[in-house]
Amino acid sequence: MPDIPIGNQVFDLVFHPKQDFVYVGTVAGEIKGFSYDAEGEYQEKLSIRPTMRSCRGLDMAVDGSKLYSVGKDKIFHILDAETGKTVEQRANAHESSINRIATLNENTVVTGDDEGVIKFWDPRKPEAIRSFEHHFDFISDFHFLPVKKQLITTSGDATVSVIDIRSNKKGPLAHSEDQEDELLSIVPIKKASRFVVGTQLGTLLVFNQAKGWADSVDRVPGHPSSVEALCPFPGADNVILTGSSDGMIRALQLYPTKLLGVIADHGEFPIERLKLDRESRWLGSVSHDNILKMTDVKDALEESDGEGEEEGKGKGVDLDAEDALDKDSSDDELQNEGEEAEEKESDSGSDSEDEPVKESKKRKKKKNPDPLGTKKKKNPLEGTGDPSFFAGL
Repeated sequence: MPDIPIGNQVFDLVFHPKQDFVYVGTVAGEIKGFSYDAEGEYQEKLSIRPTMRSCRGLDMAVDGSKLYSVGKDKIFHILDAETGKTVEQRANAHESSINRIATLNENTVVTGDDEGVIKFWDPRKPEAIRSFEHHFDFISDFHFLPVKKQLITTSGDATVSVIDIRSNKKGPLAHSEDQEDELLSIVPIKKASRFVVGTQLGTLLVFNQAKGWADSVDRVPGHPSSVEALCPFPGADNVILTGSSDGMIRALQLYPTKLLGVIADHGEFPIERLKLDRESRWLGSVSHDNILKMTDVKDALEESDGEGEEEGKGKGVDLDAEDALDKDSSDDELQNEGEEAEEKESDSGSDSEDEPVKESKKRKKKKNPDPLGTKKKKNPLEGTGDPSFFAGL
């Protein structure tokens, strides 16, 4: 599918749960909707501007009838998904700009803001039904476990927390130790027995549910830049898609760890969000290049594997387990732990149209001491396997 021009920097996207339709939210406060088909043809169907400030987060009601929008204006907008008309809005939903939103079930939506405040909403009620303040920096991502009724949250304060949405307790069910880096994204693997978390410095952290949430059990180095977005790869329980600030979208296998290839890229622009459509065929990605990229990932894994076999020591290079994974764990031990856990489990500047590119989400970025790679630094994978792991990417 050709890139879909948006006209402004895109912060988030959401696919309709029942139709071949995708929405994007921009720095100028616009929300645009596009229909698409199996051949990759698309058509703009909706263009609205419910706010003059940036739209940072989008999600939809479970039945696809409502579109939820949040952003710098601190308002929780509820829109008709077909017409784009405002149905309701919660003014001053947060005291700070809202950074993320996620639909958990038919009657529960969660939002997270720049100061780490998390609020739960029933769209039928005017006020938030619960609020949490255990984080002190921006909320970067959510993942919901429907069986356990638990919400996992990552934050710029370098911690992960777990909230039981059924509990009346004021605090979280679990809260990790300081991971010494901003946590930007999260995705489950191994039937949600483990969770991979992307960081500002590019290292992937792995949390094991069976061992609790106090600390990560593994650290997987390799990405040269921050991992802003993560997404599961369809049909592969140990393969994920990573969106990095170097503009690359990579397919990465874990346990054993192997880079399978680059799925797509946005040039030199950082990846903001990655999402799969309802049939897990089209991967939507957005960056700062004012486009929505739709990548067909249906056969991407097979193609990448084939390329790796042909090239020998090409993209599909195994990392040395001793250094790429935690020193106290082997692949076999980790897989066994995952099986045990699976058995136990069986029971998200300027807001004007004139200067849209200046708007950015609140993030205390750690400066790269050598962003162009001009200084000679030791390769983090040096001595841990074939150095071509990220060569040429």
